[in-house]
Amino acid sequence: MNNGTLVKLVDVHKVYRTGEMEVPAVRGVSLDIKAGEFVALMGASGSGKSTLMNILGCLDRPSSGQYFLDNADVSDLNRDQLAEIRNRKLGFVFQSFNLLARTSARENAELPLIYSAQNLSHVQLREKADRVLASVGLAGREDHFPSQLSGGQQQRVAIARALINDPEVLLADEPTGNLDSRTSVEIMAIFQQLNENGITIIMVTHEQDIAAYAKRNVVMRDGLIRDDHLVTQRSDAKAQLTQPSNGVME
Repeated sequence: MNNGTLVKLVDVHKVYRTGEMEVPAVRGVSLDIKAGEFVALMGASGSGKSTLMNILGCLDRPSSGQYFLDNADVSDLNRDQLAEIRNRKLGFVFQSFNLLARTSARENAELPLIYSAQNLSHVQLREKADRVLASVGLAGREDHFPSQLSGGQQQRVAIARALINDPEVLLADEPTGNLDSRTSVEIMAIFQQLNENGITIIMVTHEQDIAAYAKRNVVMRDGLIRDDHLVTQRSDAKAQLTQPSNGVME
């Protein structure tokens, strides 16, 4: 990745049609995100943030406007082309983890590689999956099934799965929504470390305290960006993890 603009939206609109009714979800959004940024996309329900995330993730196409990903216009690509872009350049982390219940942590992490063009052997698949799982703190739990893991551990598996193809952008949709406060801090510490290692992260959240872990907050309302600012008092998840529950530093 270079240090220039990695994600660029130019006057993007998204209109949903139900019969004769048109519902505008995104109303002309322009946005630049540089490689290496950590952006929290915020807004209340109905603000358009989820629709915008779907466009950024090549899960949906804009009704009008342009979307450039790594200098390539992906606005008008067909379904198969979008799927290829998603597999090569993007990683996804969801609120509900979306793990296969009867599949081990290792096999869940391997899934995107099976559909990639890398043509890795079984041994190479295993080695890469184990390496990525170890990087998110799951060494020794590779053979565990989701039911044998805590919610935080399941989300770590989901993060490993998102990282397995070395994506240029990691997209996280309410990644702490199903987690308790302490586990949420642990997950945000992983995201901050990944960002420090150079991965660009775009995270949807409606929680101000979670958005404070990002470097930049983009706030949407009524399908428009209403605020876009750098986070001046950024939370440090790693520092918080050194504090016991009574708040006294160890």
